[in-house]
Amino acid sequence: MTTERTSMEPMLIGPMAAQGDDVVLVDDQARPIGRRKRLAVHGADTPRHLAFSSWISDPYGRVLLTRRALGKRAWPGVWTNSCCGHPRPGEPVEDAVLRRVNEELGVRVQRLRSLLPEFSYRAVDPSGIVENEFCPVYAATLADPETLAPDADEVMDWVWTSPDEIRAAVRQAPYAFSPWAVGQLAQLGPDAFGAGPDGAVARC
Repeated sequence: MTTERTSMEPMLIGPMAAQGDDVVLVDDQARPIGRRKRLAVHGADTPRHLAFSSWISDPYGRVLLTRRALGKRAWPGVWTNSCCGHPRPGEPVEDAVLRRVNEELGVRVQRLRSLLPEFSYRAVDPSGIVENEFCPVYAATLADPETLAPDADEVMDWVWTSPDEIRAAVRQAPYAFSPWAVGQLAQLGPDAFGAGPDGAVARC
């Protein structure tokens, strides 16, 4: 299944703005069953909840890797995909991706499209914090990579690199990457990140 969205403006729907940082709890079939504050949901017994991951490419076929800030509670300092986050109650996942990319990276992306609509994982950080997420995966395009302006509280470093180099780095040092990024790369096909200049496909 592939969906594409071209709007650069996230839509805030209904009472969502009042939800703050609540995340959506889900059952084994990814159906919403409740909500909990984001800062309270992650711990040693994290309930399954809704999240998303995104991989951003530029017009040259490069993909953005980000390194999580050292102040992050879970997996600080590891390299990961371009941006992650949690939809708020009542917020469509696609809108959450656009919102969070803008908040965390300071840019608005285009050509949002679904890569892995049913990706999920559970992983335990060395500190004991558990991630337990139903986490659809998206790709998007940033027209001008020079406009990137990451929030230092979220991202301590970043690099634009080729999909082949990302895969090679993960093979050599998987411990340096987030477990969700490693898991997603294992499922993504060779054409996942789209086309570079002149329509050339960036091989993944």
